Amino acid sequence: MPRYLISFEKGAMDHIPEEDFPEVGKASHAVCQEAKDAGVFRFGGGLSYDDGDVEHAVVGTDGLVTDGPYLEGKELIGGFMIVDVPTREEALMWAAKIAAACRCPQDVRKFLHDPDLIE
Repeated sequence: MPRYLISFEKGAMDHIPEEDFPEVGKASHAVCQEAKDAGVFRFGGGLSYDDGDVEHAVVGTDGLVTDGPYLEGKELIGGFMIVDVPTREEALMWAAKIAAACRCPQDVRKFLHDPDLIE
């Protein structure tokens, strides 16, 4: 079955007032639980960028490790969920539920087929 990455950019939730975060957290956990109950949830979570111990690195093809990606970059993922669903339409349906719960748009991308993937 195809797998899809549903994600949002770091900062996509910055418009949410701090006092609303408990409600947003509860709603997003409910969607995750719904996906688990439906048997489509594979893995997911939010990524931390505010902890003092978070280190970012880019590893080049030669193994060289450099600082980055930089927190100012828009390419950073803020959170994600991987779902295993039969169609793109179903992935879009889950993305809509996550978008409503997290109050931010979601990016949906299909993983390339891996014939060696062990289920």
